[in-house]
Amino acid sequence: MVKIITRKSLGTQNVYDIGVEQNHNFVIKNGLVASNCFNKSHSTAYGYVTYQTAYLKANYPLEYMTALLTANSDDTDKVQKYIATCTNMGIQIDPPDINRSGVDFTPLDGKILFGLSAVRNVGQNAIAAILEARKSKGEFKSLSDFCDRVDLGAVNRRTLESLIYCGAFDKIDSNRNQLLHDLPLVYDWAQSRAKDRATGQGNLFDLLGGGFASNTHKNTIQNSFDSAPKAKPVPDLPPQEKLRKEKELLGFYVSDHPLKSIRSSARVLAPVNLSQLGEQKEESTLCAVVMLNNVKKVITKKGDPMAILQIEDLTSQSEAVAFPKTYERISSLLQVDSRLIIWGKVDRRDEQTQFIVEDAEAVETVQMVMVELSVQQAATIEEQHRLRTILQEQSGDKQKAKVPVIGIVQSGTSRHLVRFGRQFWVQDSRSAVLALQNARFSAHTQLLTNN
Repeated sequence: MVKIITRKSLGTQNVYDIGVEQNHNFVIKNGLVASNCFNKSHSTAYGYVTYQTAYLKANYPLEYMTALLTANSDDTDKVQKYIATCTNMGIQIDPPDINRSGVDFTPLDGKILFGLSAVRNVGQNAIAAILEARKSKGEFKSLSDFCDRVDLGAVNRRTLESLIYCGAFDKIDSNRNQLLHDLPLVYDWAQSRAKDRATGQGNLFDLLGGGFASNTHKNTIQNSFDSAPKAKPVPDLPPQEKLRKEKELLGFYVSDHPLKSIRSSARVLAPVNLSQLGEQKEESTLCAVVMLNNVKKVITKKGDPMAILQIEDLTSQSEAVAFPKTYERISSLLQVDSRLIIWGKVDRRDEQTQFIVEDAEAVETVQMVMVELSVQQAATIEEQHRLRTILQEQSGDKQKAKVPVIGIVQSGTSRHLVRFGRQFWVQDSRSAVLALQNARFSAHTQLLTNN
């Protein structure tokens, strides 16, 4: 134990010379005190922890990422970032499962399983009741089996709706809409059976208990669950609605992501993702492919409308701002849950990083001009100049040039994609392709959504 007895400032830096008593661990030869022992000991400790975590990540990636997600489960931004890291590492994240999930994230069969505590409206008492019922009599076979076995005093109807919406019952019945329609009938049926058991008026097989637990009896019990009331057959929820409810209840898209299908194209057009936004220089121009989560309309002091946007990509979430002139031009595109490609600049205010939107386009309407080049063409200065001249002629007014241009360099059996800068984007894809073809360049158009 070291006791600080003096402290002396060494200058304008926030550094101090700490004097300590003689009888301590830092005394060295001739009674001298080792310089900066405290700082070096901390550096050593942090270095050791860094080595340990790096070792675990390299040798036990599944378990390490599971622990990391659990430790940061209350921080939405970090969890989303780590889920993206898992995807890049080839580790699949599965939605909660009523028959496999525990309280927290769980490594299972080479995947990471969401814990039940991650589901909104599912409290600790409900989780305890579910785990206890599963432990005592095994996996749940159906919604009626689940409702009959768990304590409905702890697991209410809202909890069950949340579990169905987030996919926790998908292994039992993948039609979430059917389960939602069945729920009111099954829930009332199970409550009635629970009341009968509580008053000693259970049905014949409830009263028999385990004394006649033959296969016939077990099959009959299963049949009683199968005979529970059900609603008329209904089609499943649309995929977009499923994802929307997952996001609402888990805070993330888990079973899929609206941007996942265009990930390859998005990486070419927007090599910097939102998780790297804070690393970019202020005023630097960026392009991002995002989901629009929320739009808050604001009126300025001059009476002009603008908007504060909540956006996300596959790696993180961020705030973006559309000032009046931009808002007037793109307001029709600012619909919640829409996929957008946005251009703008990085801004920092009050230690917060924002994306200042200058333009936007709906992902579904974005076309790209694809120019195929041989290695010789790509390396020849004359060919580069010809290509640059054509693209600049087709660009015209930079504000109207919204068609990205992508170069495809063919080298043997491999293809390399090259993103042309915004200054080379063109106004009209058809006329640009025609001009390129007339100049003996191989070119065609392709939708961003067509990978």
